[in-house]
Amino acid sequence: MTRRLITGAMAMLIGSLAFSQSTDNTLKFDSADIEPTPAAATGTNHQNMHGGLYSRGRYEVRSATMLDLVRAAYNVDADKVTGGPAWMDKDRFDIIAKAPADSTPEKTRAMLRNLLAERFSLVVHNDMKPFATYALTQGKKVLMKQSAGSDTPGCKPIPPSDSPGALMTYRCRSVSMAELPDQLRNMTFPTKALNGSRIVNQTQLKGSWDFDIQYSLDAGPETVTIFAALEKQLGLKLQLTQTPMPVIAVESVNERPAGNPSVIAAHTGAPPLEFEVADIRPSDPNPPQGPSGGDCFYCPGGRLHISRFTMSDLIATAWNLNGNYDSRVIGLPRSLEKLNWDVIARVSTMTPVNPAIGQPPAQQVDFDSVRIMLQALLKDRFQLMLHEETRQFNGYALVAVKPKLIRADPGNHPACKEGPGPDGNDPRLTNPLARRLITCLNMTVAEFADELGNRGADYFAQYPGKVVDETKLEGKYDFTVNFTPLAMMVSEASDTGYPISLQDAIEKQLGLRLEPQKNPAMVLVVDHVEEKPTPN
Repeated sequence: MTRRLITGAMAMLIGSLAFSQSTDNTLKFDSADIEPTPAAATGTNHQNMHGGLYSRGRYEVRSATMLDLVRAAYNVDADKVTGGPAWMDKDRFDIIAKAPADSTPEKTRAMLRNLLAERFSLVVHNDMKPFATYALTQGKKVLMKQSAGSDTPGCKPIPPSDSPGALMTYRCRSVSMAELPDQLRNMTFPTKALNGSRIVNQTQLKGSWDFDIQYSLDAGPETVTIFAALEKQLGLKLQLTQTPMPVIAVESVNERPAGNPSVIAAHTGAPPLEFEVADIRPSDPNPPQGPSGGDCFYCPGGRLHISRFTMSDLIATAWNLNGNYDSRVIGLPRSLEKLNWDVIARVSTMTPVNPAIGQPPAQQVDFDSVRIMLQALLKDRFQLMLHEETRQFNGYALVAVKPKLIRADPGNHPACKEGPGPDGNDPRLTNPLARRLITCLNMTVAEFADELGNRGADYFAQYPGKVVDETKLEGKYDFTVNFTPLAMMVSEASDTGYPISLQDAIEKQLGLRLEPQKNPAMVLVVDHVEEKPTPN
């Protein structure tokens, strides 16, 4: 594909994007309340945005940065938002809004765009930015057959056998080269091999094609990668390149929203976050054998169903404590710690679902809302009262040895993801045993240490103190760490790669070191709790 064609296609895409965003400025929430996220609003973990779902006339977003809000409003990935002040990635907000009954996901996004423009004076424009992509190109000889068009278009999987080294097969019929990138992204293993990277068709092949493609599901001595399969079986190549892609560029935005209208005083008049009915009872000490349907934090039909939870389990679930939480719930009576409880509850009655939304009620309440409901239930039925404190726990210090850090590109928003950085290079392709690849852009070492404690959770599950920065390094950097999950560290080096622990990866790849030390961590201290709940 020529540069002119690519540029023209991108211009058309940007034009259509701008048009779709410029015709919906009349869509607005009936009312909306915007507040800074309280430190203890939803528990002790405030790392990520929650919500963004419409339910029962209520639209909620919690613990969202301005970057999160722009991303949600324009329905793009975080790396597709450029520009804006530094606070966009740090300040967090809660939005509770009342939306019309006929609201669809598309309409609520338009309402959010207009809300940001009105209350934060957000101004954006469409722009272009180069991204790492895989270019799909022709090899020396095309090995596919031109399609006669007699079959249903698309690629269908043929399940592999259970034998070691089995190949996954996809039978593709009447597939154009323009459609093949999407087909590859939807296949079972290439999604992991390509890490969700964008694929751009540059083959210049016209029409539709019939072909079968086989590749390995697992690494082994005779692995057939998706790259080798495309080249040897189809006569196509995937080559890493840089391609300009449309982005949303932030021109200006206020750090504080305009005042909330007085009509918001009662939280938009939407129903309170509480269960319609809830049943709490001691667990059966001799549960029946066989399948029971299992626990589900939010079951189909709008139910919460958890069984054989201790009070510590219930508190940790409601306040979203991760990892080893036994030492982070303090003050429970010993007698209560030995009891197990079953909780079956149903979410409050919802308004009927508009067919245009296309979502059943079970998908219209987010997990964080259910946690808030569970918090309220425990406070009501067990008279639970607690508060947060900071105490010292086992953790790690990140110290400098021989730093090999890369200065950050200030044009990137601070963010972490699983996968390669802007250059697209992926060491997992050559060392499959090191399956984890964490990339953090434009961050201080302190911010990276905090992310490391969460994204390397399997290594720090027994360390509530997680990781703190003791390097004394200033400025912002780009970090890439490639390591083996803790559960796979028993593996031995082979022809397909070698295991590398997170600690070794930090030292060899970044020139830093993880050293054990005591660190502060948040705990929940129980001030009062009844040993028996009030009657159902």
